[in-house]
Amino acid sequence: MAKTAEMYTWSGVDKKGHQRKGEISAITLSEAKNMLRRQGVSATKVKKVAKPLFGKKDKVKAQDISVVSRQIATMLGAGVTLIQTIDMIAQGHSKQSMRRMLTEIADEVKAGNPLSSALRKHPDQFEDLYCDLVETGEQSGALETIYDRIATYKEKAEALKSKIKKAMFYPIAVVVVAFIVTTILLVFVVPQFEEIFSSFGAELPAFTLFVLAISQFVQDYGIFIAAGVATAAVLFFRAHKKSKNLRDSVDKKVLKIPVIGEILKKASIARFTRTLSTTFAAGVPLIGALDSAAGASGNAVFRDAILFIKREVAGGMQMNTAMRATGVFPDMVTQMIAIGEESGAVDDMLSKIATIYEAEVDDMVDGLTSLLEPMIMAVLGVVIGGLIVAMYLPIFQMGNVV
Repeated sequence: MAKTAEMYTWSGVDKKGHQRKGEISAITLSEAKNMLRRQGVSATKVKKVAKPLFGKKDKVKAQDISVVSRQIATMLGAGVTLIQTIDMIAQGHSKQSMRRMLTEIADEVKAGNPLSSALRKHPDQFEDLYCDLVETGEQSGALETIYDRIATYKEKAEALKSKIKKAMFYPIAVVVVAFIVTTILLVFVVPQFEEIFSSFGAELPAFTLFVLAISQFVQDYGIFIAAGVATAAVLFFRAHKKSKNLRDSVDKKVLKIPVIGEILKKASIARFTRTLSTTFAAGVPLIGALDSAAGASGNAVFRDAILFIKREVAGGMQMNTAMRATGVFPDMVTQMIAIGEESGAVDDMLSKIATIYEAEVDDMVDGLTSLLEPMIMAVLGVVIGGLIVAMYLPIFQMGNVV
């Protein structure tokens, strides 16, 4: 089995006698020293970089790629060479994993390989669409312009993803906290009251008996229920990861959820139009651009619709006609695409559609949060307040008798 490359920190003197230091990617220590020697560096110290105890904390995230893309676009626009750009960003990045990856990419470019080829060696961080756009920029000699479009695309994509997470996170977080608090009350607090009630010798209210029964059930079977739910969740996520049919089915059902489904539909349209606008403007042929857009749509319903559009467009049909035939895209979108096709400014029209739908997603997320806050507070008040009332009802009844 082939060994994987490691990161080494080094310090030494270059050909001009200047003190230098940095990082280099190599399989062995001797290879790292040889690589430095070939670069004209007389290394005085070469040391392997220690791996972090918790590797996932240092994992390269999509947000990191978005930031680096903007840095590359800015520096290329300022006239800095590609190799200098990547080296400078690598040396200044706070994440070891990013420094390692960027150093490996810089080494590939220094060896005379195209940037797109170097990026393709990191498929988890740079998807095919990203690499294809970079390759287009290299071939056309307009890498600076292409990188500005890539950076904008990544920033918009991350902003959209952040909005979707925002819509989901708040209600899920509150429900989880409410569940934990309710479980603690049922398992630890209610039994204490039950001991007190047993000394009353009087009949308890029906509501109190109901809560006590729930508490006893949770104490007796709670662990088994929790284990069953956890097992079912793990099995579902494994099946979801392996089965394309299950993923497609989930995607279709998710779009039918009130409010949430509408947000996801608009987000998919925004992703589709933003991706198609970026690739089309970069000079990628429409058929190839539609392929990229299908993969970036984020939902099986829209992916299948876009692939249908691709087949119809390849057969000579206008894109707006094919879009209308899918029954997935709103009339406003198809009409704007039709205007773009007639005027010869499809990429500009797609960009405008993406901006409109990104704004709509933002507004809907804010509206959903505002709507959910009072509803969640009311549910929490009913559940937790109901438990407290149930425990104090017998005490109130005793006070009335006295």
